[in-house]
This record gives sequence, structure tokens and C-alpha cells, in this order.
Amino acid sequence: MMQASRGASIGMFDSGLGGLTVANALMRRLPAESLLYFGDTARVPYGPKSPDTVRRYALQIGEWLVQEGVKCVVVACNTATAHALDALQSTLSVPVIGVVEPGARAAVRASRGGPIGVIGTSGTIASGAYTRAIHRQSPDIDVRAEACPLFVPLVEEGWIDHLATRLIAHDYLAPMREARVDTLVLGCTHYPLLAPVIAAEMGPEVRLIDSAEETAAEVERILAERGLLQDTSGEHGREPTHRFVASDAPQHFLALGGRFLDVPLTAVEYHVFT
Repeated sequence: MMQASRGASIGMFDSGLGGLTVANALMRRLPAESLLYFGDTARVPYGPKSPDTVRRYALQIGEWLVQEGVKCVVVACNTATAHALDALQSTLSVPVIGVVEPGARAAVRASRGGPIGVIGTSGTIASGAYTRAIHRQSPDIDVRAEACPLFVPLVEEGWIDHLATRLIAHDYLAPMREARVDTLVLGCTHYPLLAPVIAAEMGPEVRLIDSAEETAAEVERILAERGLLQDTSGEHGREPTHRFVASDAPQHFLALGGRFLDVPLTAVEYHVFT
């Protein structure tokens, strides 16, 4: 595997805006690191698309990020992780980190022995990726999984706290309430933006799991193992630079992105795949 430089950016991608929640966790945990984020807004959502299509999109973006000189690739999308992580890891010349395994580890740690719920896109849930990952950690845990396909378009529209969103969440989460899950994995990087709505439906006793923090810790561990963490000492320390790229509607990305990232965005580049 080709050794990138310490000073190279961390590359990451998502189907749209949701992966910015992972970018936020990375920026807080690794403040010296530069990021190159690609949001595939021209082809969002990934959830309803076939595994082959998602793999094709993911490989296209991953190869572009490597051409841009990143030192690792974070698949900040649960659907792409579920369908394309193995293909990316076997194809790209840099380390590739997904969000499913870190989220599964966090869920097992948080569970108090009751069922663990997983909500995600249709593609993520149909893949069974979370159920397998949780059972690798703890084979006897009861896992309940439900697709919530409308959540991504609602978030992409900025309908974070809207009556329609609350009504849809009430219906989607009914099986989780009936199963009395004690832990609920937000198995899509868009879903943390809906955490207040989801928490209100599930009640205070249910722990919500956002894989972003655990993923950021995994990125730090892998970069440290490979000697790729940015040098922050003395004259080698420098201010990080962050690039944000969208495949469609960069102005919409610019307008809504700060809500996900928790800091204002000043510029979004445009790149389209032919």
C-alpha cells in the first residue's frame, strides 16, 4: 500500500450532506488534520439504489480522492460502507475506514442487555451489515432493524424540525418502541441531525448511537499506526485546510452544510463525474 505523507488531507465522502456529521467529529478529535470532503449530491440518496450501483459510485469517488492526494478515505456513508467497503479496501492504495463497525462497537458497549435497534436506509438495512457487525461483537444480542427511507430527503431539504418529519418518525419508530430496544443505532450519517425528533419518539431511557465519534477514533488509530498523523510540533505545525466538493447544487450544500458541520462553510467546489 502506497505511503502518503503526514501533511496530506483525510479524504471522505457521502451521498450528500450527512457525512458532514463525521467531518465534524474528525475536526474536533483531530484539529490539526486537513479534510477533503465529497458530497455526491447529484446522486443522493444512495439507500434505494442497487448494491452494484452504490459500489460503482463509491469506487469512482474513492479513486478521485486518491488522485487528489489524500492519505486515507473515510466512507462517511452507511449504505456505501455496507455495499462497497471491501471493494474500496481491495482497490484503493490508501487505508479505507467505514462507519458500520465503529457504530456496532459503540452500540454493544452502550446496550444494557435489551434489544439493539438499527435504523438506516433501505440499502443499509437490506444488506444486514449492522446485524452482522453487532453479532461479531456479541453473538447473542437481539437486533431489530428498520428502514427509514424518507429521513435522508427530509434532512437534505433542511426539514430537521418539521411536523411532517415528526409524523414520519412516529410511524417509522413504532416497531422499535414495541420491541423495547434500549439502544438505537442511527445507521445513516444523516440521522444525527434528526436526533432530537428521534429521541422524543423513543424516550429518555433509549440510548442513541451516532457512529461519528467512534469512526473518528478509528481514523486516529489507523493514521497513528501508519505514522500518518499530522505533525503538530514546532515549525512543522500548520493550519489545516478543508475543501468541500459537491457533484450538484453547491450553493444548496453551502447553505445547509454549516448546520451539519456546526461551523460556517465559506466555499463549496463543484465536481461532476461523467
